Amino acid sequence: MPKRFTKRIISLLTHPDYTGLKKQAVAQLLQVPQEQYDKFSQAVEQLSRQGSIVIDNSKCLSLPEMTGQITGIFQANSKGFGFVRPDKLTAQGDLFIPAGASLEAITGDRVVARVFQCGKRNGKTRTRGKIIEIISRGQSQFTGDLFKEGKWWFIKPDGKDISERIAVDDPSAKDARIGDKVLVEILNFPTRDCYASGVIIERLGKSGTSQAELKGVMRRYNLEDKFSRGALNEARSGIRDYNVEDLLEQQDHPGRGRKGRLGRREDIRRQEIITIDPADARDFDDAVSIKRLPHGHWLLGVHIADVSHFVKPDGRLDKEAMARGTSVYLPLHVVPMLPELLSNGICSLQEGQDRLVKSVYVKIDENGQVLASRFANSVMRSTRRLTYEDVDHILDGKVSAKTGKIAGSDQPAIGAGVVKLVRKMEQLARILQKRRQKQGMLTLDLPKAELVYDDKGLAIDARLESRSFSHTIIEMFMLEANEAVARLLDSIMVEFLRRVHPEPDGLTTGEMVRVIKLCGYTIPKKMGREDIQQLLASVKGKPESFLINLAVLRSMQQAEYNPAHIGHYALASRCYCHFTSPIRRYPDLTVHRLLAQWLEGRLTKETARGEFSSYEELEKLAAHCSDRERNAERAEYELQNIKLLQLLAGRVGDDMHGVVVSITDFGLFVQLEKFLFEGLITAQDAIYWQSTQRQGGKGDQKKSRRSPRSKQPERSQQGRFSTNCPFRLGQKIRVRIARVNVAAQMLDLVPSPNEY
Repeated sequence: MPKRFTKRIISLLTHPDYTGLKKQAVAQLLQVPQEQYDKFSQAVEQLSRQGSIVIDNSKCLSLPEMTGQITGIFQANSKGFGFVRPDKLTAQGDLFIPAGASLEAITGDRVVARVFQCGKRNGKTRTRGKIIEIISRGQSQFTGDLFKEGKWWFIKPDGKDISERIAVDDPSAKDARIGDKVLVEILNFPTRDCYASGVIIERLGKSGTSQAELKGVMRRYNLEDKFSRGALNEARSGIRDYNVEDLLEQQDHPGRGRKGRLGRREDIRRQEIITIDPADARDFDDAVSIKRLPHGHWLLGVHIADVSHFVKPDGRLDKEAMARGTSVYLPLHVVPMLPELLSNGICSLQEGQDRLVKSVYVKIDENGQVLASRFANSVMRSTRRLTYEDVDHILDGKVSAKTGKIAGSDQPAIGAGVVKLVRKMEQLARILQKRRQKQGMLTLDLPKAELVYDDKGLAIDARLESRSFSHTIIEMFMLEANEAVARLLDSIMVEFLRRVHPEPDGLTTGEMVRVIKLCGYTIPKKMGREDIQQLLASVKGKPESFLINLAVLRSMQQAEYNPAHIGHYALASRCYCHFTSPIRRYPDLTVHRLLAQWLEGRLTKETARGEFSSYEELEKLAAHCSDRERNAERAEYELQNIKLLQLLAGRVGDDMHGVVVSITDFGLFVQLEKFLFEGLITAQDAIYWQSTQRQGGKGDQKKSRRSPRSKQPERSQQGRFSTNCPFRLGQKIRVRIARVNVAAQMLDLVPSPNEY
């Protein structure tokens, strides 16, 4: 299908390093297999007919030139300039809007901009623009901190969407006081002569408190905690009608059961089935069972909460779940996709409770190869709820194989049967991991910081997130279940929401190669999967490991939902979907419904094309679900950063270890080793530090403690700072925290005077 290539072609042509290439060269950069070249050519012709790309007289492909005026979305920068992202992609990419030419537009506004040509660079026409009309405002509500100046009241907005203050009247109407975080509705947008003005519509609490910052992020990202009365009533109705014994008895009486032969529920409540989740998990949507078979074979059972039984298509519950798209896991708070009656209740695979599940059984040989798959509706009862820490104890030999008792712990015994099951799980997971590594699966070593909180929800420390093999066990098993379901749906030839990850193109991998070479590694001219795997293995545990893993990650596009049969590059999977988390991901729920219809005999090759969602319908749903996923990630990331910066604000002046991860003409970015957060050392501060080193460390270090962002970046006398930086990529250095701006989420660093 040509559509699998259209997005990748556009993505390549928008890369800043792209220069006009012929179709064959573009195909090579995108690593298009020869057998799919005809489909690729059809995609090129389709984009050309639409006017999305241009094919010149030399047969070279490019995006249309930016001329005249454009319509698009404005993105402001705190320094006064900004960019317009055009509705229709052009060869010049985003249009630069200089300071003073934005017509007081703010981030998210839909605008019309006039385009001016500014000569050429590297064969491309350079442009800049001026906004001449604001068509519509992107948003009118903002959160921020309330303060008073003279007799006037203002809001200092959070984030970077709007940098100037907002004037407000009568904050007492909402009982707001100085230092409170509030939600404000703008009534009059800013002009050249006047600040924006608005009215406070909600007091969120004292700025800096855990609850106020949580509410602020939820308002900024439109995250809704509450469900409508209709959705809640629908959930309650489903729970009232739920009775496992009646369900099983009903299907055993001729004429009373409505399910087909495959759709009959299997009673697996006597089997040993366990869940493994984080200690603070509240919903459990996956469970695992394992059996050893003759000839060294295995039978892996993955049992997933049957959410589709309770959430029917087009109901109030379904529509609200679709609108949310995903659960959002904020620090110390979850915004669920489904009401807690379901997500933490009847759908959650709680220990000792009878629960409806969709079961996937995968028969695997001694080398980890899949021999067969089977699917069923089931009723299960979790034998034991384990945490990752519990599994670690078992794998580390801290749990008695006979009694299931954890050494030195008052915790109840895990049970000998469960210990035996976990040992089998480890064996099978290692077999599967080995097979996947041979297939080319890429595993990045990018540690994450886990914050430690006090009883008020404020961060007091950070530690590296656990990456023990217990996590890998569950990952391996869930991958098998996801692939098994995707293969089934593919065999029926029905359209469905896939989880796709395109192969990186030659230009993005070029940047990765540059970073790797700067770190001192020699690599082949053309890097394949095995080369990347070997590189990642060779840098493991070395100072440059993080930077190289980050470069590999940045060379790839983000995974997303899409009905196109693209495959998943990082997993080395030809056919993949999300099936194992229907409590928290709407795409998984859509896949569950297809499996349910297949089990009932309603989904076949004959009915697949006429009675189910079309490719175009799924494309729209995929775009929505991908967008909601990105929105959730941004919200999680922002609140995590706020809490971390609040912690670092109390450590201004402290020295810490970091790694140089990026060097630009205006400065270098350093990631703090313990907190895994990037801060900026300006070019000015780095040059000043270098001069003090030449003087034997003499100099006034207090000068390096000024506001690093208060002046324009400087270049060294010998040229661009990026080529004359006293530090190198991947270098470990000692830095000092100079300034923390929590609202703007910015961390300013200076080289420590104790660097050497």
